[in-house]
Amino acid sequence: MIRLDDLNLFLRTAALGSFSNAAREADLLPGQVSAAIQRLERELDVRLFARSTRSLRLTPEGEQYLPYAREALTALRDGAEQLRGGQDLLQGVLQISAPSDLGRNVLLPWLTEFRAAHPRLTLRLFLSDLVADVFRDPIDVAIRYGVAEDASYIALPVAPDNRRVLVASPEYLRRHGRPQSLDDLRQHNCLLYLLRGRVYDKWVFPVDGRRRQIPVTGTLFCDDADIARRLAIDGQGIAYKSWLDVCADVLAGRLELLLPGQPGEATPLSLVCPHRKQFFPAIRQLQHLLRDRCGPMVARLNDVA
Repeated sequence: MIRLDDLNLFLRTAALGSFSNAAREADLLPGQVSAAIQRLERELDVRLFARSTRSLRLTPEGEQYLPYAREALTALRDGAEQLRGGQDLLQGVLQISAPSDLGRNVLLPWLTEFRAAHPRLTLRLFLSDLVADVFRDPIDVAIRYGVAEDASYIALPVAPDNRRVLVASPEYLRRHGRPQSLDDLRQHNCLLYLLRGRVYDKWVFPVDGRRRQIPVTGTLFCDDADIARRLAIDGQGIAYKSWLDVCADVLAGRLELLLPGQPGEATPLSLVCPHRKQFFPAIRQLQHLLRDRCGPMVARLNDVA
């Protein structure tokens, strides 16, 4: 008989790429994880991993079995959540990934409030600008910017009308002037973002129904969107940010909108889960909370633009 703990260790070993990493996460010894995988392989009568002294990878049979193992554990958890749903009581562990700036400065107070309203629920937050893999990373849901282009997962809308905006501090504008057109951005110090070694130095704007790329330059680079926002507040340059990230700063006067008549790139915010995954009550309620909080913030952009 297949043990549920062995099935879960199989998933985590596949995601983390080693017995040692899976053991560390589960607070076990590597030998215990190896024994669990061997038991599962005996039950299935197949080799799930190809092992060597330097690497561990899934066999073709392991790759084939992986989605079934994931769905089996998901179905069992969803069934338990449904049984508890009648009590309207959220409990268990909810693992959430979110972008760094949005997570720290916007979502964090909402998420702590959400957990306080459900004291039997444990939240695990993973804040990073690296896009989480909802299939392999140890998360249940990712809060993610951008247009969903991958049909292999499900994206629930949180702030579908959110956009990027150009912002700078009053001090920067006093010293360097205010750009009057998109082409003027070439003459300004723009705060450049980089991720995995790629520099995002071409800012995209919708112009006459088409995407126009504006090459920009700057002397300050960072790989953390929160730092880009702080540099802008400090008067170090112009930033091109999600409105949700800078809404509070604009309303407080720490930053000013530039070229308000020029719409920025669409940057919808969604709540993403693996394909065909049941949205258990904690995820559904989290989506409702985020949608209700983000909606009025996005509406404010029309008021100040």
